[in-house]
Formats: sequence, structure tokens, C-alpha cells
Amino acid sequence: MSALLNQKIQAVFDEPGCDKNQGKSEKERKKGCTKQLAPGAAAGGCAFDGAKIALQPIVDVAHLVHGPIACEGNSWDNRHALSSGPTTYRTGFTTDINEMDVIYGGEKRLYKAIKEIIDKQDPPAVFVYQTCVTALIGDDIEAVCKAATAKFGKPVIPVNAPGFAGVKNLGNKLGAEALLDYVIGTEEPDYTTPYDINIIGEYNLSGELWQVKPLLDAMGVRVLSCISGDARYREVAYSHRAKAAMMVCSKAMINVARKMEERYAIPYFEGSFYGIGDISDSLREIARLLIRRGAPEDLMARTEALIAAEEARAWARLEPYKARLAGKRVLLITGGVKSWSVVAALQEVGIEIVGTSVKKSTREDKEKIKEIMGDEAHMIDDMSPREMYAMLKEARADIMLSGGRSQFVALKAKMPWLDINQERHHAYAGYEGMVKLVEEIDKTLYNPVWEQVRKAAPWELDEAAAVEVAHG
Repeated sequence: MSALLNQKIQAVFDEPGCDKNQGKSEKERKKGCTKQLAPGAAAGGCAFDGAKIALQPIVDVAHLVHGPIACEGNSWDNRHALSSGPTTYRTGFTTDINEMDVIYGGEKRLYKAIKEIIDKQDPPAVFVYQTCVTALIGDDIEAVCKAATAKFGKPVIPVNAPGFAGVKNLGNKLGAEALLDYVIGTEEPDYTTPYDINIIGEYNLSGELWQVKPLLDAMGVRVLSCISGDARYREVAYSHRAKAAMMVCSKAMINVARKMEERYAIPYFEGSFYGIGDISDSLREIARLLIRRGAPEDLMARTEALIAAEEARAWARLEPYKARLAGKRVLLITGGVKSWSVVAALQEVGIEIVGTSVKKSTREDKEKIKEIMGDEAHMIDDMSPREMYAMLKEARADIMLSGGRSQFVALKAKMPWLDINQERHHAYAGYEGMVKLVEEIDKTLYNPVWEQVRKAAPWELDEAAAVEVAHG
């Protein structure tokens, strides 16, 4: 591991904005949070994967993976992050290094790949991702990117987050560090307003940002930059001129929010766009921060009027579902901000939460769960597939909401399952998203397929009849 990468990892481990670090001694902070994974337990992704997840939603830049083609194949399109315009991010670029590159080095191949991308695609910037193999053979992507920037007159950004550096969450933060080191603060917006905000840690999964942006537009608030959902390179580069910021997922990009507050005096708060109550609170907090930074006082009145109208509209649309979903029990296997914000959202329509995963949640997330649910009994630190299966099979839950990796546990137990993680095809943010989430839960629970799959198969009925005759 290079000295530069090691220093960056140590800086991320020592992140003062991380709530876990706040309770540690200096020595404990330097050890970091990474622990060795047991064989077969690395399915959550590596540091390279985390960096790619965090930065690929910047839609107009070319994302070049310096490594074997399998690294690009495994990381491309791993989230349904949508774009309202450019589609450069949808093209997979890789240097596809081979055995000879391992022997002689891949720096020349990387330089040629950058030149070819600029010649053919002409993006505003190129992001170059280091991988395990190229890091181990000693390729200096920082030097190559610096030379390419000088030669071609375009920003070529090194993202030094090889997979062996750690887990996906570390990669999120290392990708964010690349933005802080090379992108943020390098350009200026055409104009600024007292209503400019940044949204940090939002990836526009299935278009969720587009469900929130009309609300902000109605308030008169401008999203100067979203880091990084549906983002343009230039927007990220001038994001340092925002008046306030909202942190959507602190597990991924707390270092961006904290360092921008430190360097550019941009105050931030952590909020959620899931659930009626939480989105209303987030809109109020955005207005409050902007007023504190000099926006007119009438912004709060506009915000309250918008909240009143949108809440009334949402509740009217949710009313038909309340009787059908009252008392239904949900097992929620997710993490981060969703571990509490989705809990609050579901409880609003009378759904009971039998358990929520906190494996990827911060201490603040856990405190919010306790606040909402009353105790720690419903918090699941790390539930094994066997335990999930038993809970569903014994009908302690009526439906499971989780990511794609857990779906087969529910299907094996012949229980309803709904995708709530990044691979989903529906957007659940904002008031509109809350209605959609409840609608999808209702459709999944009452799908007639579950009645069919739980019936005994014809040969099982024949066997039962034969046994009855034999004992008859």
C-alpha cells in the first residue's frame, strides 16, 4: 500500500464527524473500523466498489477503471442512479490490463486510455479508479493523471481506492476525498442566490432526487449541487458556494459535509427524504439554515404552506391503505438512514416493525430507532439467513423489505418480499415516494401468488392420502 494511500486511509479513520469516532480514544481511532472478514463474508463490496458507487452518478464524466476488465464488469451499473441529461456515465471504460502489463507496468496503457477517451468522448473530466492489481504492481495513477491533465487541458482525477484497502464504506469516503482534493472549489457558478443548497450522499436511485426537487423548487430553494446523484462535474466543482447543505447518508460522505463546513463555512444537518414526517422536518431544517445564512424570513412561511398542502394530499391518498395494512408485520433488513427513516414511514400507516437491521447504521441512527420504537428489542445487529428464514417461516413477519441478496430467503420461506435497496425500480423519496412505497407493499402482500405457492403440491396431497388409507 502506498504511503499516500495509507495516509488518506488513516485520515478517513480519524474522521471527527463520525459518531463512532467521537467515543474513541486517539489510539482506537487510528486503528479504524475495518476488521478482517471471514471467508465468504465479503459480499458487501470492496473499497473500489464503494468509490465507484459514490462517484459514478456524476453523469457527464468518463469513469475509467484502471485494472482487469472484471473489476469494471462487476462495478458498472450496480445502482439504478438515473440521469436527466448526459449518459457518459453509462459507458464502461477500462484499461483491461493483461499479464504483460502486470510484468512491465500499466501506466503507459492508462495514459493512452485517457487520451482515447478525451479524443472520442470529450467529457468535462475523467475519473481514474485504482484497483487491487494495479496498486499491487505499483502503478502511480496520481502521476499519470497529473501528466494527462497538463497535456490535454482537462481535469483527470485519480481515485485511489483499491479493493484491498478495506470495505465498501471506506471506499465511499475515499471517493469523496478525491472530490475534496481535486474537484470541489475549482470552479465558480455563473451566479449565486441566498437559497442555494447542496445535497450530499444522495444518488438519485430510480429518480428519487426528482421526487424531492419539485418540493424545493416550490419553496424557492435551488439545489446548487447534488453530490453525486444526477450531478454534472461543474456543479460539484462549484458546490463550495452553497449557503447550506443536507446530509442524506452520513455513513457514505460525512467527510465531505464536515470538511466543506470547515473550509467554506457551509452548515449542514442530517435528514431523510423517506416518510411524511421526516421529509417535512427536513424541508423545515433547510429553510431554517438558509434563513440563518441570510435568506428572507418569508421562506419559512412558504415552507409551512407547502408542507401543509403536501401532507394533506399524501394522507388523503394513503387513507385507503390503512385498513388493509393495519397490524401487518414487517422485517426490515437494510441499514444507514433507512434503518430508522423507513421505520417511521411505515409506522405512519399502522404497519408494525418486528425488526430492523442496524449493521450499517451509526450510533445516531440507533438512537433514532430507539426514539421511534421505544427500546432496543427490535434492533438486529447481524441476522443470519437461517434466522431470517425461521422468522418468516414461523410467520413472525408478514413481509420482508431488504436488498436483493436477501430476497431468496423470503422466497424460500414462501413469504412476500419487496426490494428497498439500491437495485430497486421504484423511487420512494418525498411525499410521492411514500405513497408509492405503501402501494408497493400492499400489492406485494396481497399478490395471489403467495396463496398458490403455499398450497401443497399434487404429489404431496397424494402421499397424504396414501398415508391416511394405510392407517385407515
